[in-house]
Amino acid sequence: MIEIVNETRCTACNICVRACPTNVFEAVAGGIPRIARQDDCQTCFMCELYCPEDALFVAPQADRPANVANADDARVLRDATWGSYRDALGWGPGRRATASLDASYVLLTKAH
Repeated sequence: MIEIVNETRCTACNICVRACPTNVFEAVAGGIPRIARQDDCQTCFMCELYCPEDALFVAPQADRPANVANADDARVLRDATWGSYRDALGWGPGRRATASLDASYVLLTKAH
């Protein structure tokens, strides 16, 4: 579930607003996008994937108990999770693409 838009990293490009398939974000004139409909988040990671500044944190759990507080910027920064999904996929400058590590094409070739 989307948890944080990092105010210091975000450049207000609004790519996350356009990338989100469930319209979770709301563009703010003169400011950074805000998480307007967090409960609509499907944890698809599209916003985090397309964010060029690694300014978003999506928690890997789609659902969480109501008594669990939102993640805080300090903990996320300390744990170096900003852009971790993009990093794992190899998206973005200075990152190594991981598509070449996927051998599923071998299974598809045998299936055909």
